[in-house]
Amino acid sequence: MIRRFCAFYRPHKALFALDLSMAFIRALCAVLIPVATRHLFKLDGAEVHEIIVTVSVLILLVAILALSAFNNIKWGHVLGTRIETDMRGVLFRHLQKLSFSYYDKTKTGHIMSRLSNDLFTISEVAHHVPEDIFLAVFTISGAFACMFWMNPLLAWIALIPLPIMVLCGIGFQQRFRRNVRTMRRRVADINANIENAIQGIREVKSFAGENHAVAQFDEVNHDFRESKETMYHTMAAFHSTMMGLIHIHEIIIAIAGAVMAFKGAVEIADVLVFLMFARFMTKPIDRMVNFVEQFGQGAASFERFTEIMDIEPDIRDRPNPVEPQQVTGAIDIESLSFAYESNDAEVLRNVSLSIPAGQTVALVGESGAGKSTLAALIPRFYEAHHGTIKIDGVDVLDLRQQFLREQVGIVQQSPFLFDSTIRDNILFGNREASDAELVAAARQANILDFIESLPDGFDSHVGEHGVKLSGGQKQRISIARVFLKNPPILIFDEATSALDTESEQLIQDAMERLCKNRTTIIIAHRLSTVKHADTIYVLRNGKVVESGTHAELTALNGYYQTLYTKSLF
Repeated sequence: MIRRFCAFYRPHKALFALDLSMAFIRALCAVLIPVATRHLFKLDGAEVHEIIVTVSVLILLVAILALSAFNNIKWGHVLGTRIETDMRGVLFRHLQKLSFSYYDKTKTGHIMSRLSNDLFTISEVAHHVPEDIFLAVFTISGAFACMFWMNPLLAWIALIPLPIMVLCGIGFQQRFRRNVRTMRRRVADINANIENAIQGIREVKSFAGENHAVAQFDEVNHDFRESKETMYHTMAAFHSTMMGLIHIHEIIIAIAGAVMAFKGAVEIADVLVFLMFARFMTKPIDRMVNFVEQFGQGAASFERFTEIMDIEPDIRDRPNPVEPQQVTGAIDIESLSFAYESNDAEVLRNVSLSIPAGQTVALVGESGAGKSTLAALIPRFYEAHHGTIKIDGVDVLDLRQQFLREQVGIVQQSPFLFDSTIRDNILFGNREASDAELVAAARQANILDFIESLPDGFDSHVGEHGVKLSGGQKQRISIARVFLKNPPILIFDEATSALDTESEQLIQDAMERLCKNRTTIIIAHRLSTVKHADTIYVLRNGKVVESGTHAELTALNGYYQTLYTKSLF
């Protein structure tokens, strides 16, 4: 784990060296100030020139100490921030590679907690821990070197509490780590709960569920409070024990120094300097105290970081993936079977179908029949356990994922809009599109008139998840996005099921333009919207039970006819 963490220092070696060099200068000044003070005590009052020189040296040392502390604090925090930024970038890029199965099982609040709280903790550790250890080691070792040079016996006495402090730190470290790990989980639970409550605020209010939402939040909030109080109990015990040992350290020096001074074994000036050293060592010892606390928090946070980084995507490109120069969109599915988890029942069972390039097919069936799952397997959002999916005769497993998904445009029942402008949301289909292409896509999607009626036009903000727009407006923006993408294969997943009649007509009109000369898969419950499909595949319990045109299927008077009759009422 330490080796993996240290790798993030490599791009910032110069800054890290500056941080440690400033820490070294601080430690050196902390040692030299008591030495210069001892020299001042030993001067005769008549040696005015030497007194002035010594006082000047002391002032200079204090100035250098302050300047080095400024640079140490500033560049140390900059170092931590840059490492945090790098780690957040690495983690975010890794999250983009993970398969849908990971997001199916992981709460967004937990991911957010690791991207924010955990990485901030790691950034604090990244700069504080090295410099704190560096400062503590050099200050304490330098101080004791001078103390042994001045009076070995008193130095040995002053050394007695230090091993006890070290053992105390080691003893508390594991407890800190366990406490922090628990607390981080509770923070993630709170984030997930808040996210659910805020995003679902309309459902909460429409079902008068405020009290239930508050009760759920109070439960996770109470768990968080208990875990944090447990951590603070451990922290308080540790800090109070260490502070007591630090004060005992000073008292031991004072008592031993007084006894030795009475016997003439040490000068009072040396005892005072020893106490100065003890006082200067208080800060490094305090840093070592904080080190135990910070290291426990940082180690727990970095473990959570590596937990995600160690997860491999379920779906990966094969060696030397294929990228055909042209895709016409012919799709052949043979003996396809799929289950979301290895122990779950199969959602699709031995499905076979063929879609010629440029044709429109419909997938119909009751909820849970496997329609959306089948559509999600074509761009490899999931991977089939058995069977093959081929596009233009090439197995999708042999295609590069990015290339494959560039060939497929998807319009979902509830399209996702980013909390940005209409322009940004449409341009997500093609970031390189010109303004003319943007306007043309909006016109083809029957949304241009609405956009131009807004005060800010394309630069109007849609709000979180497009909350400022109606369902039909969001759907037409998502269709404009696909127009810009211009893929050879289209998938409409219940694209008009939740719309009013006027919006549905506008979207149907836009869909007809979009589908022209493209391979199109339409998933629908309202079977009146798919009557003109070239082929209709009827799914039931994960199997294709009927296929044909609307006229052929109604003539069979089978399962499709039953579904069609239901959809009319």
